Amino acid sequence: MPQRSPLDLPEGDPFGPHNLPYGVFTPPYAPHLRKIGVRYGNHVLDAGAAAAATASPHAELLGADTLNPLMAAGRPVWQAVRAEVLDWLTDPAHRSTIEPLMHPLPTVALHLPIEVADYADFYASEHHASNTGRIFRPDGDALTPNWKHMPIGYHGRAGTILVSGTPVVRPQGQRLPPADTSAPHASSPTPVFGPSLRLDFEAEVAFVIGAPSTVNTPVPLSGFHDHVFGVCLLNDWSARDIQAWEYRPLGPFLGKSFTTSLAAWVTPLEALSAARTSPPARDVPLLPYLDDSAAEPGGLDLRLEVALNGHTISRPPFSAMYWTAAQQLAHMTVNGASLRTGDVFASGTVSGPRPDELGCLLELTWAGRDPLHLPDGTRTFLEDGDEVTITAWAPGPRGTRIGLGEVTGQVVPATP
Repeated sequence: MPQRSPLDLPEGDPFGPHNLPYGVFTPPYAPHLRKIGVRYGNHVLDAGAAAAATASPHAELLGADTLNPLMAAGRPVWQAVRAEVLDWLTDPAHRSTIEPLMHPLPTVALHLPIEVADYADFYASEHHASNTGRIFRPDGDALTPNWKHMPIGYHGRAGTILVSGTPVVRPQGQRLPPADTSAPHASSPTPVFGPSLRLDFEAEVAFVIGAPSTVNTPVPLSGFHDHVFGVCLLNDWSARDIQAWEYRPLGPFLGKSFTTSLAAWVTPLEALSAARTSPPARDVPLLPYLDDSAAEPGGLDLRLEVALNGHTISRPPFSAMYWTAAQQLAHMTVNGASLRTGDVFASGTVSGPRPDELGCLLELTWAGRDPLHLPDGTRTFLEDGDEVTITAWAPGPRGTRIGLGEVTGQVVPATP
């Protein structure tokens, strides 16, 4: 029986011709090289080699060892390269050239696909923000007064954004002893130093900046598609006990900066055109630079799934996010801040209204009050050896599905 060609995909494959996500890989024959690849089914196309073999005008961009040069080239080039890759993979005339350049996914090593410039993380889910407000302020308002007027965010640490599959070392820092954790602002709390006892995951969606902007030139809602190259899944691990002690008045620091896991595949924004949807109804008037009432739908219908040690524990819907990525980008630059190629900004924890749609253990266990009972034991927060995997898909054209590359990480003990 003849071997099936990697160019002949099963019907409905989520990494088919409507997707074509980009990554950076090392082929098995050259462990010292990093090359741009395009995922197609369970194979990786060596995009640089394909460009050279077909005399592509974009051979230099695709021959780089990171996506940054391609991303910096701008939207017309992104569209042209995407059309070229689609032609290579689907036109029978290219089959004899392209087939030898396809590598089985299990045989390659995947790397961080971009050189990260800056990193910002938002807090865009009303369900997540309301739940955390009820947990931490049970006698106060669930949402802070500013929450429905602007996307709340903070700048994170770009240097510890690591590719999916990198072990997550349990962080250490100052925290209150367990008996004092519920009252971090007591008159004279006494902290201790040690590994976090309340390590958590956060299921998020990240947006990767391609074309930069200049200082003092805000990016309007309409500029989103000209600057955002693509989308990928992200896990912004959180040490809840370290964060609870440190975060006032300046916000997250050591409790968030130790590891952020990023998927190895960046799905082009254009691949998600069929997934666009209207965000939830606004119930507070927005200032003009954030008002998207007359704009094209800015939400995305992404269906996330979170597994802990192989057991599905949540299915957060990204379509429920109150603030869109376009609004986040507009707010991030409205003060004149510039964008750089390789900037990453993330949605914040994705949570829906139902108990099985919550995007972190803080919510799923209500800060440890209601443990999760799994086949391999009970969990309030993550234990050493636990592995968290986030996957997602989106509706594609004509009933297809667009798969997003997974992001996974396993917790290992704190460094002695």
